[in-house]
Amino acid sequence: HITPEKFYVEACDDGADDVLAIDRVSTEVTLTVKKDVPPSAVTRPIFGILGTVRLVAGTYLIVITKKKKVGEIFSHAIWKATDFDILSYKKTMLHLTDIQLQDNKVFLSMLNHVLSVDGFYFSTTYDLTHTLQRLANTSPEFQEMSLLER
Repeated sequence: HITPEKFYVEACDDGADDVLAIDRVSTEVTLTVKKDVPPSAVTRPIFGILGTVRLVAGTYLIVITKKKKVGEIFSHAIWKATDFDILSYKKTMLHLTDIQLQDNKVFLSMLNHVLSVDGFYFSTTYDLTHTLQRLANTSPEFQEMSLLER
């Protein structure tokens, strides 16, 4: 969900009530609940957040807008991110000079080029950041941790 003040990222899991709120001015990230999302917010589906990047115009949020299932590991789906959106935290570019606008446009073009190259994979249920060998040698406590906690 997008408002002029915040981005709200809502999980699609059944029973999930928490919503990630990202302040577009302070860049502060907090957890809130669904009822705090204003009804006027523009809503669109995403499949994940790749991250943030700071360019000349300010901070941008990179979100995954399309995905393709490429396989499974131990019955865990592995997805390839195939399309992205780059969302500006700023509401306007009026604070930039013509040279800064041009530089920002070039950097956005470079970023779009990098995102168009194959190689962005993710799983919502399996840890792709560690090798199978390393996962086999971790403690039971580590295995019980959520992917976010790891």
